[in-house]
Amino acid sequence: MTPENPTSFACYFCLKNIPVIGAFKVMRTEDCPYCSKSLHCCKMCKFFDPRVYNECIENNADRVVDKEKANFCDYFSLKGAQSSGPTKDELLKSADALFKK
Repeated sequence: MTPENPTSFACYFCLKNIPVIGAFKVMRTEDCPYCSKSLHCCKMCKFFDPRVYNECIENNADRVVDKEKANFCDYFSLKGAQSSGPTKDELLKSADALFKK
């Protein structure tokens, strides 16, 4: 699968993997099946960054006070999606081979 078609993603709260079946879009009302936390929230968005102003790197996004509650942000994009791409070990081996370590 490609990054556009992840096989699973991890909940920000319980860190359990949630499998993706078919075409997938996180709706505002969806919750984690394990811990019941909201999935359409800032902490699940790829633009969430606690180190920047408003904890969001998307400059045009409206301010959201509670980062763990479902919201209506138009810029929401799921982060933490895992694809079947190369693993960390495979990437390290490739880098070692390239630099002949």
